[in-house]
Formats: sequence, C-alpha cells, structure tokens
Amino acid sequence: MRIDRVYTKGGDKGETSLIGGERVPKDDARLDCYGTVDELNATLGLVRVALASSAAGPHLLPIIARVQNELFNLGSVLAAPDPERRAKLPAIAARHVDGLERDIDAVNDDLPPLTSFVLPGGGAASASFHLARTVCRRAERLVVGLARHADIGGDLPVQYLNRLSDALFVWGRWCAFKDGQPEPLWDSRGT
Repeated sequence: MRIDRVYTKGGDKGETSLIGGERVPKDDARLDCYGTVDELNATLGLVRVALASSAAGPHLLPIIARVQNELFNLGSVLAAPDPERRAKLPAIAARHVDGLERDIDAVNDDLPPLTSFVLPGGGAASASFHLARTVCRRAERLVVGLARHADIGGDLPVQYLNRLSDALFVWGRWCAFKDGQPEPLWDSRGT
C-alpha cells in the first residue's frame, strides 16, 4: 500500500468515506467506533515506549506489536458496512480471541491474588496499560452500541475488545510485579 498524499480535502465539510465509498458525517457511530480503536492503537504505542524500560518488555513487546496489527484489522472491519467488502478484509477471528486468552494465562499465574480493586499506577508500563484498558473499554461500549443497529460482522469484534481489556488489565498488573513496583489498591476509606 502506498500513500502519496496525506490530505485530500474530502473531509473539509465534516464528512468522510467508509470502505466502499459511502459518505457519512464524521460524527457517525461507525466512525466513533473505529476512531476509538485507532485511539487505543495509539495508546498501545505509548505502552510500547514504556515497555522498553520494563522487565516485562521482552515478553510483552512482541504481543503488543501483534495486537496493534489486529486492532488495525478490526478498525478496517468496523469501517466497512457492506458485508461483501468486509469479507475481503483481514478480520478478527476466534483464534485472535483465543490468543489473548493464552497471553493472559501465561502471566496471570505469577500474580498475587487481588484483595481490592487496583488503582492505575505501579510504574510507567503498568500505568500505560491501565490507560489503554480504559480506552479499550470505551471502544467496546461504542461497538456494542453500533452492533444494536448496524451489521459489524458478528460477535467477534465485541469479544475481541472484551478479552483485550482483560489482557490489558492483567498485563498492567504483571508489569508492576515484574518491575518491583507496588500495586496501588483502592482503599474505600480514602486513606
């Protein structure tokens, strides 16, 4: 794929094209979905930077690179309302959800049991994962809303985002553990 021009002026009036050429307003629900998936992908770029100085980096960096590509595929599927066009795109499959489950299980057994809710923190890598988790949850909520009134290609987009948010939580905890950082826990008394 070659991109010669960054600007096209096609969106200057508040509209953009979906895959297949349909023009929609830039505040269309479909754009909210794939735009938030793109935001999640950018947040994972920050996670990668934080992982470069984390003891968890050697294990997690290749996984995050894979997930970023999967998110790009998910975004393209969400940008394609036509099922025939969508069928020709790289898509999220059950193997991607299964892969996230394996990735979670590979590190979750190292972690101490939770006795309270976790507050974001625990070092730069851990905090970055928690930020990515919140963006992922927002993307999931938006995709659930879109799926109520539009074809998104089945249940896998929601399943993938749900599992990814779980993975981001566990990876954030694991980074704090591997980096020897205390994991901040919620104290309901506020102290």
